[in-house]
This record gives sequence, C-alpha cells and structure tokens, in this order.
Amino acid sequence: MRTSQALLLRYRHDPAFEFSRVLVTYVDRGAPGDLSSVGGGEIVRLGPGFFDVLREERAVTVPYHRIRKISYDGVVVWEKE
Repeated sequence: MRTSQALLLRYRHDPAFEFSRVLVTYVDRGAPGDLSSVGGGEIVRLGPGFFDVLREERAVTVPYHRIRKISYDGVVVWEKE
C-alpha cells in the first residue's frame, strides 16, 4: 500500500494531477471532532515526516501520521484504518 506521503508527493509532482484538487483530513486536537481538512492549495511544503499548511498567514506543521484521509476530486483515495 502506498503511504500518505508518497501519494501526496505524486499528486504534487505528477502533471496528470492538479494538487489543488487534493483534500487532506488530519487529526487536529481541539478542532471540532478533533479533525481538520486542508486543500492542496494550502499545503506549502511536503517535508520528510510532515507537511506544512498555511493557516492565517503562518505555516503550521502536521506530521504525516496524523493524516486520516486523502481525497482527490471528492473521491477517497487513501484512508487510515
């Protein structure tokens, strides 16, 4: 099975995909239901163990292990069991 990081890297760099169509849902303690979602257009960096999200004009670091679901064009393409 492909990792969430590998999948995001493919969507970011493969010209067959538009990264802005990606939606990542991740654990965000304190958010409603302890989950937040972010579109590909808000992801500013894909690092080795984390990704950075632009929130209110500052970067927020989210570890890949917090990702629960990745969707592309509204279709779930990866989900943590």
